[in-house]
Amino acid sequence: MPVFNYQARSVSGRITQGKLDARDEADARIKLRSKQLLPVKITMQAAATDGNDLEKLIKGFFETRIKSKDLQLFTRQFATLINAGIQIADALRILYDGATNPLLKESLLQIRSSIDTGKRLSDSMMQHPRVFDRLYCNMIQAGEEAGMIDTILLRLASYIEKNEKIKNQVKGALVMPAVITVVAFCVITGIIVFVIPKFQGFYSNSGKALPFLTQSLVDLSDLLRKHWLLLIIAVTGSITSFIYYINTPEGKKQIDTFMINAPLFGDIIQKSSVARMSRTLSTLLSSGIGLIEAIDIASRTAGNYVIEKALASCRESVMVGKPFNVPLSKQKEIPQMVSQMVAVGEQSGAIDTMLAKVADFYEDEVENAVKALTSLIEPLMMVILGGIIAVVLIAMYLPIFGLGDTMG
Repeated sequence: MPVFNYQARSVSGRITQGKLDARDEADARIKLRSKQLLPVKITMQAAATDGNDLEKLIKGFFETRIKSKDLQLFTRQFATLINAGIQIADALRILYDGATNPLLKESLLQIRSSIDTGKRLSDSMMQHPRVFDRLYCNMIQAGEEAGMIDTILLRLASYIEKNEKIKNQVKGALVMPAVITVVAFCVITGIIVFVIPKFQGFYSNSGKALPFLTQSLVDLSDLLRKHWLLLIIAVTGSITSFIYYINTPEGKKQIDTFMINAPLFGDIIQKSSVARMSRTLSTLLSSGIGLIEAIDIASRTAGNYVIEKALASCRESVMVGKPFNVPLSKQKEIPQMVSQMVAVGEQSGAIDTMLAKVADFYEDEVENAVKALTSLIEPLMMVILGGIIAVVLIAMYLPIFGLGDTMG
């Protein structure tokens, strides 16, 4: 069984540290709460690596997870049933009968069985991380303790909807360049593999040395035609290695750092991460979750390692008594507007409202940035594609121009 290192706050407010055995992080939190300890930080103790690492990574990569749309629909329906006065177990039975997602149906059946044995809804949901993530379970727990599960569920549904919207906007900005790049690669490869050989016989009969550009293109054509299998293996191996690397902790750090600093896309990635962070914090705080735990949850769900690291640094400062806006203003990855709005919120006692306004602002910024980038990048990619094809055509016809000069 895995070993977890933890930091937790006791009833008296004292921070304690230690280790415990648990199946997963959710189980570790349940065990800490049973000891009347509020989890502050939980990390799995590093274990010795073994030969099953690749197998575990592949399994995790292909593991089925619930779609955001299905989770949003379930959450809204669940809120409606609870608001109508239906008991949780009965509501789950109704939702199970109407669910179409196999993973969701299986999870609802097991959650209902768990509730029938006396467990709380949040603790039961924690056993199904492929459906209900840490943010969802903590929100449900706050709703149980405050007696407002229906309100919390509606907030969760709105959060999922807005979060999915911003993710789709970012994906939309990245899809078009990827499609154009793939099409350009296929067109150019087709010209090199199938068209260049038709001209090669004519070039060899001319008796003249080929220009450097043409000779390079002919050599590339020969390489692709004679060693295509090796090239496919090399490309497939490179892509597989890259996917493996970016799914490792170090790889995720590197790719997130690159993406947030990348030209053109970096600004959109940063704004979308800040919007998600602000929306998460606002939703958690308005649901009655403490600031330290809210920062801890948001730092694990921001979607970008750079923002997550910045929030984790802020949490350490808040734990020793500093106002949230002070360490936040020192994080260069987070815009100053965020710390200024947080400062106003702390002074007025409405930090959740201020963070919601920040999220609204940056969501609009992402939408506008995506539109501007899309309108800029499409003609830019077409120009690049046209330029590459023009270079290929010039290389193909340069010997013909030289032959014409000789005949003249």
